[in-house]
Amino acid sequence: MTFRLKQCKYSDLFGIGGVFGYICNHEKSILYFNIMRRLLFLLCAFALPFGAVHARTAPSGGEVKNLIYMIGDGMGLAQVSLLMIERGYEPVAFDRAQNVALVSTYSANNRVTDSAAAGTALATGRKTDNGMLGQTPDGAPVESMIARAVRGGRPTGEVVTSTLQHATPAAFYAHAADRDDDRTITEWLVRSGVDVLFGGGGGSFSDEQLAVLRGKGYRIVRDPDQLDAVSSGKVLGLFADGHLASARKGRGDYLPRATQKALEILDADARETGRGFLLMVEGSQIDWAGHDNDAELLLAEMTDFDRAVSAAMDFADDHPGTLVVVTADHETGGLSIPSNEEDFHLSDSGVQYDFSTGGHSGTLVPVYLYGTGAERINGILDNTELAQRLMQLLGLE
Repeated sequence: MTFRLKQCKYSDLFGIGGVFGYICNHEKSILYFNIMRRLLFLLCAFALPFGAVHARTAPSGGEVKNLIYMIGDGMGLAQVSLLMIERGYEPVAFDRAQNVALVSTYSANNRVTDSAAAGTALATGRKTDNGMLGQTPDGAPVESMIARAVRGGRPTGEVVTSTLQHATPAAFYAHAADRDDDRTITEWLVRSGVDVLFGGGGGSFSDEQLAVLRGKGYRIVRDPDQLDAVSSGKVLGLFADGHLASARKGRGDYLPRATQKALEILDADARETGRGFLLMVEGSQIDWAGHDNDAELLLAEMTDFDRAVSAAMDFADDHPGTLVVVTADHETGGLSIPSNEEDFHLSDSGVQYDFSTGGHSGTLVPVYLYGTGAERINGILDNTELAQRLMQLLGLE
């Protein structure tokens, strides 16, 4: 897959480009060049604030009441760049970010993390070994931000395209030495108290466990269309026995729709309780496209996740006090985007998508922030520090 970008010239960007070129060739070019350079700088500086792609912007000041925590599993800067390139640099949801930071991802026992250790760090603010969920390397359980929110009476939810027992979502409610211990993780899910749960993994629940959840007031649905009749309360959406289909094989608009529905439900419940809510949304299968070194599938999964991010940011526009945080647990595939040609004088050199591994990499991953409190997280952080900062903003430390 390649995208060919036209060569961009000064005259394409500035109406005075022709004059600029003439002056630069004049015998007094140095003097005029410095004058024009200052003029161009001033024009750009004044133009940028008025050239925003999106007219709606969520307020950034005030108390953070609601957190929408969005995790693109395996999503590094190159994955976001691929999305932007293949969209022809048309606006994407990531462009709306009001602040950006970078996060390190190493685990307690490895410079390259897996999703279990990284999910635990993002959920609890504590490091652990690869393969472990919700506990320290010595086996001591650590409480996640969702568990703290549940204990504090706040509505909580998770929306994923994997099973609900998969590493990242499980890190927010389970404590297990082995991320593959499906039975233990499912039992923790039943006990978790998380109000809204949308994803796969229905085949891991026993009839007894489902009966327990119904007894706790959960409405259990198997078809996303059934969510149209749900506007509040506890709901468990099990939309596949295993993982959901990929974005290229029939998943449709599930992720953005499920994100919107979860926000509708949690917002209604938060208004009733007078407390803010916490929702975690994962673009789970971005990671799998990276493992497969499949650029076309990666684009489909990134496009799907981008739509969910847009839905979250739209919600923040209309609900002051909402912070949207978009990040990743790690990068997958070692993706790079080199030019097809070494001669950059060509009008069109194209790009290609090269993967260096079928596993994860140790690169920093981005954090995009939008809404109330977006300006309060800055710089280069560890994934544990990001979680700690978010819990502080929500009063969950």
